[in-house]
Amino acid sequence: MSRSVSSVARLGATEIELWQNGNRRGRSSRVGSPSPSVRGTPSFSFPLKTIGHETLAPVARPPVHSLPFSPSPPCLLRSKRLNSILCFPGTPAMAATAAADGSECHAAQVVGADGEMDGAAMERFAAAAGLASRGLSYAVVSIFGPQGSGKSTLLNRLFGTSFTEMDALKGRNQTTKGMWVAKAVGIEPFTVVMDLEGTDGRERGEDDTAFEKQSALFALAVSDIVMINLWCHDIGREQAANRPLLKTIFEVLMCLFSPRKTTLLLVIRDKTKTPVEYLAQALTEDIQKIWDSVPKPEVFKEASLSDFFNVDVTALSSYEEKEELFKEQVGKLRHRFINSIAPSGLAADRRGVIPASAFCISAMQIWKVIQENKDLNLPAHKVMVATVRCEEIADERLRCFMSDEGWLELEAAAKSGPVKGFGTKLSAIVDFYLSEYDMETMYFDESVGTVKRQQLESDILHHAYPAFETVMKHLHCTVLDKFKSDLEQSLRSGGRFAATARYCAQSSLVEFEVGWRDAVVKHVDWDGTSIRNKLQQHVEVHTESVRSAKLDELKATYEFLKCSIFMLCPSSLNIAEKTLGCTFWTCTINPGNWRTKLLGIY
Repeated sequence: MSRSVSSVARLGATEIELWQNGNRRGRSSRVGSPSPSVRGTPSFSFPLKTIGHETLAPVARPPVHSLPFSPSPPCLLRSKRLNSILCFPGTPAMAATAAADGSECHAAQVVGADGEMDGAAMERFAAAAGLASRGLSYAVVSIFGPQGSGKSTLLNRLFGTSFTEMDALKGRNQTTKGMWVAKAVGIEPFTVVMDLEGTDGRERGEDDTAFEKQSALFALAVSDIVMINLWCHDIGREQAANRPLLKTIFEVLMCLFSPRKTTLLLVIRDKTKTPVEYLAQALTEDIQKIWDSVPKPEVFKEASLSDFFNVDVTALSSYEEKEELFKEQVGKLRHRFINSIAPSGLAADRRGVIPASAFCISAMQIWKVIQENKDLNLPAHKVMVATVRCEEIADERLRCFMSDEGWLELEAAAKSGPVKGFGTKLSAIVDFYLSEYDMETMYFDESVGTVKRQQLESDILHHAYPAFETVMKHLHCTVLDKFKSDLEQSLRSGGRFAATARYCAQSSLVEFEVGWRDAVVKHVDWDGTSIRNKLQQHVEVHTESVRSAKLDELKATYEFLKCSIFMLCPSSLNIAEKTLGCTFWTCTINPGNWRTKLLGIY
């Protein structure tokens, strides 16, 4: 975006140089660049001596690189994302940098005027803005206030967002409908900004109260900081417009079982000459009266306002009457949202924060519960969100494991034959996906994360078990074949059958144990007993078959000798049998006979 020639011509030489330097220095120096006002005169932001206080005499102009954020009137940009004309506040240099650096606010309507949440729009916002990767390093800011009180105007100048603003020249009517979200531009940590529909609007009529309570409860449930726009002239009045709004917030709070405090930032609009200290004191007294008048359940009977809120007060001058001073004060207020989640920041209470990757799921579920008019138990909700999100992460890690190249190669190798180091390789792959799961779920409820981790581990190992079985079958066949070969070779070398068979069988079982331990993973003690027993049975069957074959050979040898002796001397066979006292055949096949043992068959 370029500055018009007429605007530049009206600046002095020094101011032109400051504006040019601001454009050259980049995002960090542009937050205080001079910008044209509606009347065409240059405007700067100056640091205020006290936050929220009106400064009548601004301090000397600092160098442009030290000026705080000072947004200019809106500059219309064509947004392809929203396909509509959006209002981008800020200096020309800031707007140009945002476009160049991709620092967009990604504004999106997530709850329509009909009260229905657009989950797809919420997810698109989170994806486009990069919310999911922020872990717990993010904050949520929402704003309440009467219709037409300048909520969107304040947010746009405070956070660089692009919410639609009311055109006062066209009358005072409803601008923001439902709920909108956007990303704060140029603020760390990542800050989600929520613009809520104004209260007490004539457009919604009798439905205003119901939607007002729903949106208030939703904002309290998801926000770290809730800003409330209050008219200065209403402070101290019994029938002021802000009293029903504050009462609504305190009433819906009773439906919220929250483990943490919310920062309630009361923004006094159109501040008068009355010092802020007096305004804050009167406002505090009003709030305390409202709190005392709200019916409370028994558990909260003695609870004080400070048990639920960190209350802060700031004041802003009229945007229409004192625009330059308003911008200066907003620029100073902006700095309070930087590092807002630090221990001393605005959003210091971080208990029960939902991880950023689950923000969309959490917000949609909270809105659903609110619409169903149920009590919102945030600790239980946190467990529910953790359950849903951890299941999603576990399912995604399982899918990644099943398509992992290393695993597919290992599985293919297991099908083709024995794999040396199968257990070590598989364990490394399993560890990788479990560690990824741990990284993504580290901010969720620990007990839920542990249960889902165990389920993920079980699912991965269940998927890998068939490959382990295949490896064991290959091991079984390899060891059995080696046993057969060793037994045959030992018998050919003259080894005694019984001793040789026992030795080869024992060696085979030892080899199987070594192979089994090489194949198992450290995560589970896969049992190889059944395959080992089957191997032992096959060894015994083979041993018995070899023994039977040897006995058959011995029988054939006896018959041959018997026939040979009979043919040479028929009478000598009877003499031999009488001398031995038993038949030679009986002796050879009787396992308990000394002749059989001598032959080494049993």
